[in-house]
Amino acid sequence: MSLSFHSLDCLSRRQFAEQVAKTALGVTLIPHLVKSEGVTDPKSLPGFGKAKNVIWLQMLGGMSHIDTLDPKTGDTKGPGDPITTKAGYQLGAYLPNLAKDHSEKLAIIRSMTSKTGVHASGQYLMRTGYEQRGTIKHPVLGAWAQELLGKSSQTLPSSVCVGRGPESGNGFFSAGFSPLPIHDPEAGLQYAQFDASAEIMSKRLALLNKVDSGFRAKFHDSNLKAYTDFYDDTLKLLSAKDLDAFKLTEESSEAREKYGMNKFGQGCMLARRLVERGVRFIEVAHGGWDMHNDIGDGMEDNGGILDTALAALLSDLQERGLLQSTLVVLCSEFGRSPKINSRSGRDHHPKVFSTLLAGGPVKGGTIYGASDKEGNAPADKQVTIQDFHSTVGHAMGMDVNHIVMSPSNRPFTVGDKGSVITELLA
Repeated sequence: MSLSFHSLDCLSRRQFAEQVAKTALGVTLIPHLVKSEGVTDPKSLPGFGKAKNVIWLQMLGGMSHIDTLDPKTGDTKGPGDPITTKAGYQLGAYLPNLAKDHSEKLAIIRSMTSKTGVHASGQYLMRTGYEQRGTIKHPVLGAWAQELLGKSSQTLPSSVCVGRGPESGNGFFSAGFSPLPIHDPEAGLQYAQFDASAEIMSKRLALLNKVDSGFRAKFHDSNLKAYTDFYDDTLKLLSAKDLDAFKLTEESSEAREKYGMNKFGQGCMLARRLVERGVRFIEVAHGGWDMHNDIGDGMEDNGGILDTALAALLSDLQERGLLQSTLVVLCSEFGRSPKINSRSGRDHHPKVFSTLLAGGPVKGGTIYGASDKEGNAPADKQVTIQDFHSTVGHAMGMDVNHIVMSPSNRPFTVGDKGSVITELLA
């Protein structure tokens, strides 16, 4: 085996261990994860490209796996009793609608692991699949999909981000790869109306183009072109006939109440409406999961919001024939400690946590991996965030081994050399 110092440094510990085992013993340590370096055609793996759309639900603050997707008994058990589902596994007491109506649609990964226990860097890792660095910003999956698969719509953006702060997601791609930010789903797309007639606006744009054309002809700058393209895309959006997708007031009161009259519930409804109009990747964020105190009260509030909205989203997607082509992702930056602290809360716990997938090519009714009895560490089929990203990217139809060079001439891939979890996909 010949490995340079540089290539050895780039390998993860697991990849290095696999390579040593293959060379010395002729075995593979992790057969349930497919290392795509050995696969010439990603289409040969299950589930490739079957998710035409993705709704990425990111719980901010560190959602407790023990009180949601991986309930425990004994000393680490939280308030409430686990619910046994039709699919035969258990969910936390605060997810009754998911347990009753949707367990056979869900695939739950109970062996997620990370070394990042700080909110900002943990959220960055979960959004991008890369550890945060001061020298570069990495794209989110929606931006990767636009780069590798093209735009999903000629007028609407390929990606929309609901309920997050002002941070972008284009990473080292140009501004045109940024998701459209929607702070409040009920407010919709603000400032979407021109303050002038179409004729006056057309004259203004013609004058602006005339003034800019000489400068653009003289200075061939990629950043300038990216800005111009971004500006053009914005104008297309503002004049798009599908702009009413952002208007939740077009939905009945009954339909809106089914999701919950809160930002997350309405964000999930907006995500469904955007999928119907061809938006490929929608992220909906929901905070309040940093429950260092009184986790029972916190879970009753946030668990109810999540359960109501996600159950309504899955039902709507299924009823409209969209679930088979839409992958729904539920994730958080890390889990929470098995031991309940002196303030009746749980602390940060990246060592093991859980995520959920539904729809698209996902095998429903599946539990993948396991944590130990206390919910403290992975006990079976450990999964990294890089593996998670690679699996979602693969389902979206991206070759997770395709190398893209950043402006600084560094190579990057979807999922940072993670592995596709084929057991979850059909």
